[in-house]
Amino acid sequence: MDSGRRRTIISVTTPDFSALGVAEPLLRALVAENYHTPTPIQAQAIPPLLAGRDVVGIAQTGTGKTAAFALPILQRLSEVRVQTPPGTARALILAPTRELAIQIADAIATYGRNLSLRHAVIFGGVGQDPQVKAMARGVDILVATPGRLLDLINQRHIRLERTGILVLDEADRMLDMGFIRDVRRIIATLPKQRQSLLFSATMPPDITRLAEDMLTEPVRVEVTPAVVTVEAIDQRVFFVETASKRALLNALLDDRDLARVIVFTRTKHGANRVVEQLDKAGVVAEALHGNKSQSARQRALARFRSGDARVLVATDIAARGIDVDDVTHVINYELPNIPESYVHRVGRTARAGARGIALSFCDPSERPYLRDIEKLTRRPLSVVAGHPAAVAVSSPASAPADRRSPGGAPERRGFSAGRPATAAARPRPKSRYAG
Repeated sequence: MDSGRRRTIISVTTPDFSALGVAEPLLRALVAENYHTPTPIQAQAIPPLLAGRDVVGIAQTGTGKTAAFALPILQRLSEVRVQTPPGTARALILAPTRELAIQIADAIATYGRNLSLRHAVIFGGVGQDPQVKAMARGVDILVATPGRLLDLINQRHIRLERTGILVLDEADRMLDMGFIRDVRRIIATLPKQRQSLLFSATMPPDITRLAEDMLTEPVRVEVTPAVVTVEAIDQRVFFVETASKRALLNALLDDRDLARVIVFTRTKHGANRVVEQLDKAGVVAEALHGNKSQSARQRALARFRSGDARVLVATDIAARGIDVDDVTHVINYELPNIPESYVHRVGRTARAGARGIALSFCDPSERPYLRDIEKLTRRPLSVVAGHPAAVAVSSPASAPADRRSPGGAPERRGFSAGRPATAAARPRPKSRYAG
């Protein structure tokens, strides 16, 4: 794809959605949700999508991309009313996880409240009978995860030969989770003449090839690359021995300014262990990972959103597509072995223009992961030295004496920019991690 020739630039200062061509019933729904000003991805994507163009969008979660594709799809489908045969869908939105599929379906219901369009959401981990029943009359919009959708296609419960719009959301996450082969099988069942949209935070080679195969002369829209997105987040690292991570986490959570916290682990068992340790320390926490049933996962998210659980301990399944307001801190209890996952993890805070704080624990075995992360983000993480709960933080074996930024200047140490490292050993102020 020649992104230079085909990129459409729409002013990101567009005053309102009506100037983008959004129809009145959708405008009323947006006003009801107190949405008035388009985000950059919405300002760039909505006009070409309303015109029927294919679009490839490079954008992270939290940028408003769900509305960027949902609003044009709802409008285009409402303008041409047709009968949907049993088991068919006029538009298909593929999402990598159950949580993201549910979130997209909720957005479809919210924005389309003034339109007479039917939608359904299907995903694995639950019985298929209600989903088969939901598709029996046919729907205008189907939101689905690839595995369950392919199962229902193979069982002949769903047919996609009449589907005229395809959205692939979080495409690089699809790749990470091993879904690309299923996605290609699904695409093969769709008509060749269709409008196709692909959204991804990054464009690794496999996703670039997929985009070239599924899109026709797409408009390319790109906003806020990862290196810029994380600049709104205060990022700090503790060099700590593995055995000291538990005590360090407990000590950090003694600070009540860590009010709504997501803690990330690499494994499901690790997430369960952290929840158990927090429970013993009197901290209300919920686990979210792939071994949990769908009902348990939704329950955990509901308790975290409502504030009944102060901490959500999650694997990378929660790093994208879960939009929880006012997450004050993200803690990487274990650094991810894929640097892009770090960007998506810390992106759970600093949503919608707010600032946030990300704290990472790095044991000696995780040093290569940290180097990869800093190479990707092009900035060193601020080193927190001398925390009383992590003696190894300042030991020569664990922390370098002088970490330098890519420009060669010594990196500032301490808890906030400009604060000397010696301050870390003084009595703790009330809001050490409040930024």
